[in-house]
Amino acid sequence: MTQVDRLSVTMPPEIGAAVRDAAARQGVSISTWLAEAAAQGLRSELLGAALDVWEAEDGPFSDDELNAAATALGAIQRRGAA
Repeated sequence: MTQVDRLSVTMPPEIGAAVRDAAARQGVSISTWLAEAAAQGLRSELLGAALDVWEAEDGPFSDDELNAAATALGAIQRRGAA
């Protein structure tokens, strides 16, 4: 049997409804949807921390570097960039 950590969460009703709808669209349980969302949030937090360390060691990223990364990821480029 897989071990789980049972949590009780509260959220505004409109967020709860949106979570239920999103889980249904993806065909997963609310628990699975929330666990995946939490895992993504944690990955984002770890990436942010790693980028902070990188900038502390090597200086801030230039607009060119940020735009190259945005292009590689298919994101919108930053304003004011050439």
